[in-house]
Order: sequence, then C-alpha cells, then structure tokens
Amino acid sequence: MNYTIPFILLLGLFGGAQFAHAQKELISEIESPGDVPDEAVVDALSAEAEAAAVWDINDSLNYIPAFDEYCDWNSDRVHPYKYTLTEMTDTIVIPLAYDSCSFAAPFIGRKTSDFGYRRYRHHYGVDIKLYTGDPVLNAFDGVVRVAKYDGDYGRVVVVRHNNGLETLYAHLSELKVKEGDWVDAGKAVGLGGNTGRSTGSHLHFEVRYLGEPINPNEIIDWELGMLCSDTLLLNADHFEYLKEIRKRKYHRIRRGDTLSGIARRYGTTVGRICRLNGMRSTSTLRIGKTIRYN
Repeated sequence: MNYTIPFILLLGLFGGAQFAHAQKELISEIESPGDVPDEAVVDALSAEAEAAAVWDINDSLNYIPAFDEYCDWNSDRVHPYKYTLTEMTDTIVIPLAYDSCSFAAPFIGRKTSDFGYRRYRHHYGVDIKLYTGDPVLNAFDGVVRVAKYDGDYGRVVVVRHNNGLETLYAHLSELKVKEGDWVDAGKAVGLGGNTGRSTGSHLHFEVRYLGEPINPNEIIDWELGMLCSDTLLLNADHFEYLKEIRKRKYHRIRRGDTLSGIARRYGTTVGRICRLNGMRSTSTLRIGKTIRYN
C-alpha cells in the first residue's frame, strides 16, 4: 500500500506535535503489516484526525491570512489591535476581486443605519434589514478569527481575509462557523438576528484594516450587491474622520456616578454634557454606558 497520501493528510490536519505522534503510530503499523490490515490503518488515521480537533491555529502561521501584516491572531477580543492609520504615508493596494467567485454581498436588503455619526456617536458599520434566520454570507475568502457572543455585538463573527481586510457580522441569532474555520466567499457564517445591543433584527456589518474601520460603502454597492471596484487603494484619506473622533473624550458610567460628579471631575458643566450626548439632566445613567464629556 502507498502511504504517501495518509502522510500528506496528516501534515495538513495536525500541528507539529500531533503529526509527529501520528507518524510514529503509522510507522509502527507499517513495520508489522501482517498484524493490521491496510483498511484498519486507514481507520486508525481517521481516528487520529478526529482527535486532532484540539489543534491550535497558531501551530501553523502559514494558515493565518495576512499574519505578516498583523503579527497577531487573537480570538478572545473582537478589537485587539492598537494600530493608528490616520498618519499613514503609503497607499496600500488591496485586491478585492480575482474572479466572479471572489466576493459575495453579506446580505442584500435595505440599509437602516449608515456609516457615520448616529445619535452623537460614530457608527462604524452599516446596518442592513433582515429577518431572524436569514443567512448572512461571508464577503471574501478567509479564516474565522472570532465566533462568539459579545455583550455589544451579540453573536458575532469576524473573518480575516487573504487580502488583509477583516469583516465583522454582528447581532446573529446563530453561528454557522467556529474560530479557525476556512470560509469561502458566499458561505453562510451565521443567521440574522437581534442579539446584543440591538433593537430589531438586522445585520451590523463592518470592514476594518489592522483594526481601523473603513466605510463599507466605499467597497460595496449595497443596492446592487456588488463591489464598487476590483481593487481598494487604501490611504490616509480613508481614516481622516478618525482624527476628530479621537479628540473626543468619554467616561464610562460606574455605580454611584452622577452628572454633577462627572462634570466636576472633568472640569465641565452638566449642561454641556447633556448637549454633547443628547440627554437631559434627569436622564438615568446606566452602568457600563459611555458618555462624552468634551
């Protein structure tokens, strides 16, 4: 029997330690072929493959898209990066489409909230109306970095793509992928829903590069469900809006906080805080919520 194919399969499925262990097991079987039929050897390999489900994606950095750009792979946090691209001097060429199968619109529907300021805060994605249970599709080929429940995003999936972008799909009712999964463009990553901080079923969709948000409308024509261009020429202009946002300061509400106390702490007034946040002096302060104070 030719054992080349099983060895190749093992190399693709296992990290270094698991592969070495399985290789030794297979060699021991080959050394006494009379004891174990060929079919049993193949069955044993299948069992080893199942056991290798504990393989960590970090065992093979070649499997991680754009690792040389990010130098990081974090599946615990939705936004783990600390890059600032507002002062970038180069233009980065990001390919979006190689052929007709390179892209799929996450969902074609009516936009209910756009990228930009919304109720005194910046909205870093677009919201698309859908119904709970509607399939949400992956935009570009890539690997799932995050697939979990988050307090704000609800059930959320983040995919890092071969072109270096990351896309985020939030408020899902059900996840269809897990961290480390390879996902083709057009594959369902989850079902639409209303989880997390959400009012009504919709898809919240973001596009980011090194953690910095890009306006999805510069990439996707939502009415046609098509790419605006086959290539994104990414430069500092895409992040100019962040300069103003980052001048703004926020306070996260803690137990016992009052508007007058927050105003004294930051040398401002209750009236100014109310104007900045579109609230009244009698508004309830919810623990964990952030309010702007400058």
